[in-house]
Amino acid sequence: QVQLVESGGGLVQPGGSLRLSCVANGSIFSINVMGWYRQGPGKTRELVATITSAGNTNYANSVKGRFTISRDNAKNTVFLQMNSVKPEDTADYFCNAGVVAKSGRWSTVWGQGTLVTVSS
Repeated sequence: QVQLVESGGGLVQPGGSLRLSCVANGSIFSINVMGWYRQGPGKTRELVATITSAGNTNYANSVKGRFTISRDNAKNTVFLQMNSVKPEDTADYFCNAGVVAKSGRWSTVWGQGTLVTVSS
């Protein structure tokens, strides 16, 4: 079984920075796309950014130029560097990964989420 564990959330002031991390644990053969999604208060879950194993990235328009997604393939870890944060970035941030287990089974895995609050 594969699990994703996020960390790095917390309270940050507007204009500040925060770095989220997500590590995949378990019987992993390979991971294709990894990404971050978020769900704000009263909102539906939305894409923030994704990154392939080759390093190709995709961002939501609302975070382009402010957030950077990166990954360490050797450590099955994905990061989200959040700069110039705004109050509207307040949300639960969820890690997601497309994983091929050693059994050969492919699945989409979600983390439990980490809360980011942007407030003065």
